[in-house]
Amino acid sequence: MKQLHKKIDLSVDIGGLKMRNPVMAASGTFGYGEEYEEHVPIDHLGALITKGISLKPHSGNPPPRLVETTGGMLNAIGLQNIGVKALIKEKIPNLMKFGTPIIVNVFGSTLREYGEVARILDGIDAIKGLEVNISCPNIKRGGISFGTDPRQVFKVVSKIRKASALPIMVKLSPNVTDITTIARSAEEAGADVLSLINTLTGMAVDVDNRIPKLGNITGGLSGPAIKPIALRMVWEVYNKVNIPIVGIGGIFNTYDALEFIIVGASAIQIGTAHFINPSVAMEVINGLENYLRDNHIGTIQDLVGSLETPTFSIL
Repeated sequence: MKQLHKKIDLSVDIGGLKMRNPVMAASGTFGYGEEYEEHVPIDHLGALITKGISLKPHSGNPPPRLVETTGGMLNAIGLQNIGVKALIKEKIPNLMKFGTPIIVNVFGSTLREYGEVARILDGIDAIKGLEVNISCPNIKRGGISFGTDPRQVFKVVSKIRKASALPIMVKLSPNVTDITTIARSAEEAGADVLSLINTLTGMAVDVDNRIPKLGNITGGLSGPAIKPIALRMVWEVYNKVNIPIVGIGGIFNTYDALEFIIVGASAIQIGTAHFINPSVAMEVINGLENYLRDNHIGTIQDLVGSLETPTFSIL
């Protein structure tokens, strides 16, 4: 008698955002979606997160803006984008045809800008959620990053919560002393989901000319080099908050994704890997399904936070 395979359920619901699987295309690495549509079946993704969007168009930093490093990549794009009105008019209509949830990554240099962008996007049916980039400098506080101060995090998230009924995912910066303090502030202010980590600040030097390799001098480090740090931070935050977590940082294959899920991530984002292998998200989706089937696990949610840590006793 032929044995029937148990149906595998990869679907997730994170903070009211329903997805067919937990694999998302990370902001800044997938453009506005159209750049990949000839190479990737976008309708198979769990969700797509757009480039960071501000109230008005932004030209970004001077070149060079990308540098390869050992185990990763430095970027200093500077959040170049077309602005929220152009996004709605020029990009969202094309993305709607895929039926994949669209999440817009938003940022601002003042609290007012964050709130205004969120308000404008709130009325667009095709947009299913907002990812809030709090790693941006607050120009009214001398350029100090919103994401490094728990009080500023609370203010930003509260502002967006009042402006929008959409699910809010707050993207946390790793460039802090204690990421759990930031995470709890975001949760208390009304965040539905947390995504972590954003890039680590780094730099590279041209030793022949003794100049920075990036036009901005410093940039954000991403790729495999940051995965151990990202895993540790996801695990720490998972043990301190009561809202879902999306894991980001150096995910290049199925086992990378599984590590994040096991330490507490309900979903994951793939970023830098897209530059090397545009098919990576599809490979991870298939790999997760095979892993669940091979290990007789019916739903991806059964794996979330399943890490077993050793216990010690004093004799």
